[in-house]
Amino acid sequence: MAREEYKAMTAKMDKIINNFKDHLSTIRAGRANPDVLKNVNIDYYGSPAPIATVASVSVPEARVILIQPWEARLVNDIAKAIQKSDIGINPTNDGKCIRLVFPPLTEDRRKELTKEVRKESEEIKVALRNVRRDQIDELKKMEKKSEITEDDLKVAEKDIQKTLDKYIEQTEAIVNAKINEIMEL
Repeated sequence: MAREEYKAMTAKMDKIINNFKDHLSTIRAGRANPDVLKNVNIDYYGSPAPIATVASVSVPEARVILIQPWEARLVNDIAKAIQKSDIGINPTNDGKCIRLVFPPLTEDRRKELTKEVRKESEEIKVALRNVRRDQIDELKKMEKKSEITEDDLKVAEKDIQKTLDKYIEQTEAIVNAKINEIMEL
């Protein structure tokens, strides 16, 4: 199989894994993580802007995120945007900065988050398998056109399966790390 075809397949798989990592970073696990604000935007002079571009976001304590806007007038806008978002934390606004205090997770919430992470990992594995299937289908078309031999097809299928196995192991490692993060607090 040509290197370009491997590059295209692995690029798709890398993109799936990176998107999965980004999504998992937004899941609130009881510990303060500024990534939970990644998808929260405010209206900044008529255009949507991520909070990190209009304020300083820091984690002074394990369960607290401190947001200090560079313009004082943005405090209320940021607080409203956080309340409208789906992160599930009410901001505390003192007029100059905003604090997000993460409550400790209950055992039921930990189990729920673990189930959610596992479910999403299964969806990622399906997406990775779809990339594998598409690549093998492409190779079978090439074999029918006599562009590659049957032996080349068999070797390529084994290589593709090894690549898929590597990405599934990577997905499992990511999932286990996130579940450990959820369960440790």
